[in-house]
Amino acid sequence: MSTAFELPAGGDAVIRGNIFTARQPAQGIIILAHGYKGFKDWGMFPYAASQLSEKHHVLTFNFSHNGVGEDLEQFSELEKFAVNTYNRELADLATLFDYVSTQPELNGLPVFLLGHSRGAGVSLVYALDHPEQIAGVVSWNGVTNLDLFTPEQKEEMRTHGRSHVTNGRTGQQMPLDVSILEDLDKHKDRYAIINRLASSPLRVALIQGTEDGKRLRDGSAALVQARPDIPWHQIPGGNHTFNTVHPFIESTPQLEQAITETLRQIEIWSN
Repeated sequence: MSTAFELPAGGDAVIRGNIFTARQPAQGIIILAHGYKGFKDWGMFPYAASQLSEKHHVLTFNFSHNGVGEDLEQFSELEKFAVNTYNRELADLATLFDYVSTQPELNGLPVFLLGHSRGAGVSLVYALDHPEQIAGVVSWNGVTNLDLFTPEQKEEMRTHGRSHVTNGRTGQQMPLDVSILEDLDKHKDRYAIINRLASSPLRVALIQGTEDGKRLRDGSAALVQARPDIPWHQIPGGNHTFNTVHPFIESTPQLEQAITETLRQIEIWSN
């Protein structure tokens, strides 16, 4: 069971989330960040949050400009998606941390960030910016390079102010505003995850399917080379979503292994 919450995020933007309350006395908080073209109720996330909430409060949420509206299922806010910069997502995380600090049952517990794909990249940047707030970051099939756009998309964005990316599941053409590229350019050093982690003691663990995309696996290899102390847990046969689909049908051995490894890693960090 989870409890829904909503937080204002400037203008008409809203962060919609759920708190999965720990079934045992809580040892910490896990904040689960979805990725690009993702949302908190996609496929595996509610199930994973429930499984992770045995000894931890788990918060899932939609970034305020992820494109999913009030019905929590449809990409009905594409004009928000168009301007969803990393800076905006980092501000959303800051709003979420402010909220956690005002909740008596949450305040004072160690906070772990768990990000999937792009959500892992954003979580790493946030943790590097605010190391005092974070007890550790777990990356599920995470990006280490925040530039997710093709040369063609970037050319179109710079020339025409806007490009599009196809949502493979819904078939929607999702707009990408040039402001996203401007944000990447402006914060190049801030978003240089591998460079920053190389000289940071931030606790990080990578959990990745052996069948995840080459670009993401190459990024993980580069990160582990820069920080050999970072564990890289490989999930045999696991794809980018640990072999789960949306709508969620059932769990998979790969997802179960990812959940188990996550809890084991947090346990190590907590002792």
